[in-house]
Amino acid sequence: MVPTLPAMTIAVALGLLAANLPGTAVWIAGRARPGLDFAGKHLMRGGIVLLGLKVSIMDILGLGWLAMVLITGVVLLSFGGTYLLVRLFRLPRETALLVATGFSICGASAIGAMAAVRRIRHADTVLPVALVTLCGTLAIGILPLLMHPLQLSPLAFGAWTGASVHDVGQVVATAQTAGTAALGIAVVVKLTRVLLLAPVVAVAGVHHRMNTSGQHALPPLVPLFVVGFVAMVALRSTEWLSDGWLDAGAGLQDILLGAALFGLGSAVRIRTLLHTGARALLAALAAWLLIALLGLAAALLMTA
Repeated sequence: MVPTLPAMTIAVALGLLAANLPGTAVWIAGRARPGLDFAGKHLMRGGIVLLGLKVSIMDILGLGWLAMVLITGVVLLSFGGTYLLVRLFRLPRETALLVATGFSICGASAIGAMAAVRRIRHADTVLPVALVTLCGTLAIGILPLLMHPLQLSPLAFGAWTGASVHDVGQVVATAQTAGTAALGIAVVVKLTRVLLLAPVVAVAGVHHRMNTSGQHALPPLVPLFVVGFVAMVALRSTEWLSDGWLDAGAGLQDILLGAALFGLGSAVRIRTLLHTGARALLAALAAWLLIALLGLAAALLMTA
């Protein structure tokens, strides 16, 4: 089965194309810029809230305590390792933090959440989003090719995909190549990582608050959209919502995140990216390899 690109990856690519084609570049940089920036910032937060409707605590508990410990370990080790790798390539702390968050948890959504809680400029999220999209797309093409050489069962391959691929859509696109069993475990493992978005962002918010000087500049301990995300997780876990409501929520989330990622993609200038992004690309590829190895080790232990 040939993997297909997820809608969120396509949204970033279309935004990038619109910003760099002669016929649309002027409009994107001029009249459309305020609306695109609004989408990249505020619609992203709405999409993160609705992302909670995909996470069921009962599904996650069904994995067992060992799997939850392993997944948490992958997130923490990949977060710390990616941060150090990006800093080794002499990139700014803000970039390292955003790339580490996106790679270890849930791609562009996690980047948007971390940028909000740390008061990082919208413009500084553009490169991390481009990197996490590129490397997640790379996983869609490469991981299925490694399933048979590594002698992975469909369950092990699905667990590996869920533990190491960045965005939910990218996980689905990769895991579905190995069948429904692989897809099922991949989604649950991935959503366990997504659930860790709330505590990681909350800790980052508390740390930022403790290190922010001036009483009028203090950010909230936990942003409202993170509270909304947790509330949606709780609502989904009650099983009160019908499939129709969940499908509607998923559709609205796709619209919000698609618009947000188009907005972020439209801020990428190819010339600037090629000029300034070489070190960032090497750092991202090193981080991609790190999380792939950590995820593989966790998957083998989970399915042994």
